[in-house]
Amino acid sequence: MEGDIANMGQFIGAGLAAIGSGASAIGVGHVAGNFLAGALRNPSAAAGQTATLFIGIAFAEALGIFSFLVALLLMFAV
Repeated sequence: MEGDIANMGQFIGAGLAAIGSGASAIGVGHVAGNFLAGALRNPSAAAGQTATLFIGIAFAEALGIFSFLVALLLMFAV
């Protein structure tokens, strides 16, 4: 009986941690959308901001990867 409750807690925690992956996808969408909006307003400055775009996308994706790692650790840790 105790093992079942522990397994249930692991899977609930893994599901909650997996929400971070979806949240990082939303973050990447915001970063790319804001860059596109700014590039359309001022096309001459868009070339100077592409490095910032890629840094923002990398940070958002890193958080998603970390949350995926936590979900895997919660599911398969003994």
